[in-house]
Amino acid sequence: MKSADEKLNHVLPQLFRLEYTKMTAVLCRHFGLKQLEIAEDIVSETFLKATETWNSKGLPENPTAWLYTVAKNKTKDYLKRTSIFENRVKEAINEDAFQPASDFDFSKETITDSQLAMIFAVCSPANSKEAQICLALQILCGFSVDEIAAAFLSNAETIKKRLLRARTALRKNYFEISQLEKPAVTARLDTVLRTLYLLFNEGYFSKFNNQLIRKDLCSEAMRLTLLLTENPLTDSRQADALLALMCYQSSRFHARSDDTGETILYDQQDKTLWNQELIERGHHYLVNACSGEQISKYHLEAGIAYWHTTTTAPDKWQHIFDLYNQLILIEYSPMTALNRTFAFAKVYGTEVAIKEAENLGLEKNSYYHALLGYLYSETAVQKAIFHYQQAISLTKSKAEKRTLSRAITSLERSIPSI
Repeated sequence: MKSADEKLNHVLPQLFRLEYTKMTAVLCRHFGLKQLEIAEDIVSETFLKATETWNSKGLPENPTAWLYTVAKNKTKDYLKRTSIFENRVKEAINEDAFQPASDFDFSKETITDSQLAMIFAVCSPANSKEAQICLALQILCGFSVDEIAAAFLSNAETIKKRLLRARTALRKNYFEISQLEKPAVTARLDTVLRTLYLLFNEGYFSKFNNQLIRKDLCSEAMRLTLLLTENPLTDSRQADALLALMCYQSSRFHARSDDTGETILYDQQDKTLWNQELIERGHHYLVNACSGEQISKYHLEAGIAYWHTTTTAPDKWQHIFDLYNQLILIEYSPMTALNRTFAFAKVYGTEVAIKEAENLGLEKNSYYHALLGYLYSETAVQKAIFHYQQAISLTKSKAEKRTLSRAITSLERSIPSI
């Protein structure tokens, strides 16, 4: 049984991840996106008070309600400071967009509307698409600079500069969180979907956590994507396809790791642990996604994920390989190329797949070496061990390092003693 300190250390980071962005979205709806820093300060102060109070008095009966109550009170206190409001805020905001404290609330409807509107407000054409996604990942998804850098295969300093410029552009252009309008939705939807896709991917295969799977990130990505599909203005065939992909991938969570958190590779997964309800939901959204004529990367990836959830189709790897061939033409990425090579191995064998992989020239990519380690494991054990060691040296994921080390140990045991 967990101690009070252990429970607090588990609950507080989880609440921060789930509720921080919701609170920020609602506050920005009142202050305007130009005053983003004020909203973030109030929410940060709320969590600071939670840390201090809960450490001394223990967790309240309803921690989430406690946070929203404190945030609401802090906002009202801020608005009562007339002199600060007059001197620092009033001239800088659009008075028409400001709502008085009496209308302030954290109702479920307000949170939903605010988050949906904020997603599209942050994804503003005042910034480049890359900057929009970076800012959305930071503000709406709680990503650290290092996590954003990993998602973009960039370095932290570049991302810091990009975020600073993006925030400055939002302030200068007086963007506000308002009711969604079709032109803005149409222009910004691709960026919004890309942001949610990256959020889910970090949860599905985390690079910065002791756990390979971060279900909190995946759940948040699914929740926000579901918001898109439930609103007539933001629903689209691409959003349906993305949600289908998320459902299929999430269906295998319980089979992807054991009780100690160690990774279980696809071929060794207990398929009885796959969540059939999520698979059925994936079917529903994939059917919706295919009701139009558009085929996006999300359609193709959802199709690939669909075939991964099938257990009896004899030609499923051929279908997966064909879909990867289409996907790589729409959007090339190192991960797509590596995944395609894995499917290639399943269809044509490891010997030709090794040549296919080595032609990619991704020597600085940990997944490249992990794939070669897998492909060499049956025919050249020492080469397999070498590539697994290279992968360990290149990855930042502790969970991945453990999985790769376990593979090396297994290979070393298979070497006949002299």
